[in-house]
Amino acid sequence: MKCGLEIHQQLNTKKLFCDCESKLSENVMGKVTRVLRPTQSEIGEVDRAALEESLKNRRFIYEITENSCLVELDEEPPHELNRDALEVAIQIALMLNAKIVDEIHVMRKIVIDGSNTSGFQRTALIAVDGYLETSFGKVRIPTICLEEEAARKIDEKDGFVIYRLDRLGIPLIEISTAPDMKNGEEVKEVAEKIGMILRATKKVRRGAGTIRQDINISTGQGRVEIKGASKLNMIPRWVENEIKRQEMLKNIAEILRTRDAKVCERIYDLTEIFRDTKSKIISRALKAGGKVMGIKLIGFKGLLKNGEYRLGKELAERVKVIGIKGLFHGDELPGYGIEKEVEKIKEIMELGKEDSFVILAAPEEKARVALEKVIERAKIALMGVPDETRAPLDDGTTKYLRPLPGAARMYPETDIPPIRISEEKIEELRSKLPKMPEERIQEIAEIGISKQEAIQIVHMGMDDIFERIAKRYGYPTIVSRAIINGCENIDYERIFKALKEGKFAKEAIDDIVIRACNGENIEDIIESYSISVDIDAIIERVVNEKTDFIRERGESSFKPLMGVVMKELRGKVDGKIVSEKLKKKIAEILKE
Repeated sequence: MKCGLEIHQQLNTKKLFCDCESKLSENVMGKVTRVLRPTQSEIGEVDRAALEESLKNRRFIYEITENSCLVELDEEPPHELNRDALEVAIQIALMLNAKIVDEIHVMRKIVIDGSNTSGFQRTALIAVDGYLETSFGKVRIPTICLEEEAARKIDEKDGFVIYRLDRLGIPLIEISTAPDMKNGEEVKEVAEKIGMILRATKKVRRGAGTIRQDINISTGQGRVEIKGASKLNMIPRWVENEIKRQEMLKNIAEILRTRDAKVCERIYDLTEIFRDTKSKIISRALKAGGKVMGIKLIGFKGLLKNGEYRLGKELAERVKVIGIKGLFHGDELPGYGIEKEVEKIKEIMELGKEDSFVILAAPEEKARVALEKVIERAKIALMGVPDETRAPLDDGTTKYLRPLPGAARMYPETDIPPIRISEEKIEELRSKLPKMPEERIQEIAEIGISKQEAIQIVHMGMDDIFERIAKRYGYPTIVSRAIINGCENIDYERIFKALKEGKFAKEAIDDIVIRACNGENIEDIIESYSISVDIDAIIERVVNEKTDFIRERGESSFKPLMGVVMKELRGKVDGKIVSEKLKKKIAEILKE
């Protein structure tokens, strides 16, 4: 088993080929509609993934925002590559022990889902031959690239997809590892370590969707890419389940070979035998003018759905991506209202004991295209694991997206000149490298918090903020808790400055941070805690109301009474001051 990673991280600079800001926007200023079609590369080949996408016959609607221009619309050539983004990418490459290339050339990589208006993504090789040390050993990093982010998908319906151009063109660093990992835990550790190195630069964008991981897995046959596996804790499950799926497919292929299995390319029109069907799915399709069509699978019985074998799901996934649902196969029938028709299908197709079939109902042209996809996938089943791209699901499994793109998808970008990188420039950037995460964690822990808290703070990219505030105002454990339990976009400096000035008690910090994260103005929150209170009067009132309780419980009455008093004073007065005053008052009552 071999695993590799591709990590994509947005950089916090302007866009890669224009001067637009790298930010998301909800301000839609206009729309354009496009249709993409597959074309030959410069060597005369057509990418297979692009060809399959064209079968969906979709239109693409692009929403224009204030941070998109004619470059994003593909109505103007790209400008020079953004030098700030290039320098950040080079620094990250140096932190990953990689060798910077002498000359950077921008290439075009075919993109088939409409997320780039041009139909390709611009990408440039920055560095090669890097590596990362892990607890499992060294993991090689063959390539580090700088590329443009795709447009943001807003909606998808039958026949069209809506993209927003605000995200298109944001600089993206792509870090590709060698297939050196052997299990899901190792993949998770590598993803986490690279993520911490990226955040250590303080020059990457933060928030949902700004970093993505793709996992490549092979168990000896084929290669599968799990696209967008961005939840770190789920990585081991996705890897484990994908390994099981690939082993299942290899076992199926072995059984099919022993049975001398075959896939018949004839497509049967079975409409007449379903005229009085009880299947609601098929009945609806027939009323809409569709037909029931099917194919014969020689030697496939028991492998489409039978305990550990679920090849039928693999076949169904291939037609779902082109908009066809309701595929049925012999291992799940009779069922779904399809009963009496099964024997007629067996008779028409002349099925043997080990043979099976697949049927579906749709308009004739769509049904034929879908069944051709099923035939193609069934033929691959004879060999084992296909090369394909899959999407991660929340239950730890994956679903089919498209075939892996072929080599025909990459060719030179003619609108952008090459960029030479001098040794002097590399050494200048090397001298400005940030500290590695391990060193930074140690430094942060020494300020006065646990190592686990330091790891969390460095992982969040909040170590500089923590260090500055804790050293300037004190309270390192409280600062740590506030940052870990808080959010990025609040002014921690203002909060702890007010604490140091005595405007509220430290007990109020958690509530202030929560309210600030919910959007309340920090000055208004602080003001609400700064209202002067008469501590002695409040304690006097509580004690007078609970005199009998104090005489009955003695000193043990302190804890419950402290809770009553602090309910009114929490966050406004230091608990230590309240405690001392309350104990003194209780003692006075007990002496009477």
